[in-house]
Amino acid sequence: MKKTLIIGATPNPSRYAYLAANMLKSKGHEIVNIGIKKGSVAGVEIEEPGDIHTDIHTITLYIGPHLQDRYYDYILQTQPKRVVFNPGTENEELDGLLRANAIEPVQACTLVLLSTGQY
Repeated sequence: MKKTLIIGATPNPSRYAYLAANMLKSKGHEIVNIGIKKGSVAGVEIEEPGDIHTDIHTITLYIGPHLQDRYYDYILQTQPKRVVFNPGTENEELDGLLRANAIEPVQACTLVLLSTGQY
């Protein structure tokens, strides 16, 4: 199983980040929810970015490129194996930073990856 950190987690059930958190949990993946909204998703509290989680395999992004720069250091310090850029989160600058730090950038949809067994 791949421990996954969700950036942009939200308790709003109409959002893709919410659906991804629940699908990740249902498929047996441990999750960490990071976001600005208060509450919990899939039984896991939403944290503000602060504590660095060093056992993360995948970070999946659910925030637009215009908000991502404030997370660059946090992402790099977390040292995941890969970062999934969900549709609408693509960012050439962050992609380059990831590659320079030996982190695999993946342009994909977490929900599709999970649904097709490619996660």
